[in-house]
Amino acid sequence: MRTIGEIERARMEAVQCYIGVRGSHNISENSDVPSERLSIYEKHWWNYVHTQVRVPKTRWVVMRWPSPSMAQAAGMSTQGFEDFYFQVCCDVDYRKMTAAMAPLKELMDRTERVHITGPGTDLTFSKKGIATVACAGEYNIPDGEIFTCPVRDSVNGTIQYNCETLYRGTIFNNIRLVFKEGKVIEATAGSDTARLNEILDCDEGARYIGEWSMAFNPFITKPMKDILFDEKIAGSFHFTPGQAYAEADNGNRSQIHWDMVCLQAADKGGGEIRFDDVVIRKDGLYVLPELAGLNPAALGA
Repeated sequence: MRTIGEIERARMEAVQCYIGVRGSHNISENSDVPSERLSIYEKHWWNYVHTQVRVPKTRWVVMRWPSPSMAQAAGMSTQGFEDFYFQVCCDVDYRKMTAAMAPLKELMDRTERVHITGPGTDLTFSKKGIATVACAGEYNIPDGEIFTCPVRDSVNGTIQYNCETLYRGTIFNNIRLVFKEGKVIEATAGSDTARLNEILDCDEGARYIGEWSMAFNPFITKPMKDILFDEKIAGSFHFTPGQAYAEADNGNRSQIHWDMVCLQAADKGGGEIRFDDVVIRKDGLYVLPELAGLNPAALGA
């Protein structure tokens, strides 16, 4: 794996642009691969090639090749999923979304303290001095999120994720993380708690957060066990253990980057996000007038 990683890295360093079209006939393909073997892959290929070279040094875009397995994971017929796939990828007005994101980016840039609450969730952190990045179709298709990163040691409290998450071929449910001074000190996921902690123990940075993002693709409303889609669900946010992005960097380094999603729409339990003690989103909808353009009705849903 080290040899393959070195070859792939040399090739990646020689290109200017990267287009990733990915797909799988079986989303659980790696579920029986031991964690230590997958860690080798992540260290010597994914992190070494993609995190260190492709993301910061090339122009890149990634998308999924739709397949019956994706339709099955989404709980849809193949034909129904085909219509859904092209709607969430192509019917979004990304120019309109870009304009609607500008007030939120400005607000996030000057925000120091964030407080997130919801069923099983009471989480606080600082984002002072961390950049904010708006995403509207430049790198991922589908798209629709704005991300930043907590100050590494500032995260405290508990988060209860309510969205299934697929990682290393295993579908995890009801992940609950408890933080103290930035570090995950307790992690549970029902019958998969042991496997969850194996992943979080792969290196020091895996128990710290490397990204926080709010999403607003108006046509994605439910999870389908594919993070490229699930992290864009309207009214959701993801809070990501592992590697931080160079564009919004808190210094955390890890071989993993695990986007875990929490849904905050009213029918999913609701919740609030506060910036410096001011509620900016409630039950998945932006409540400040200047941010209302990011709500699904305004973006075309």
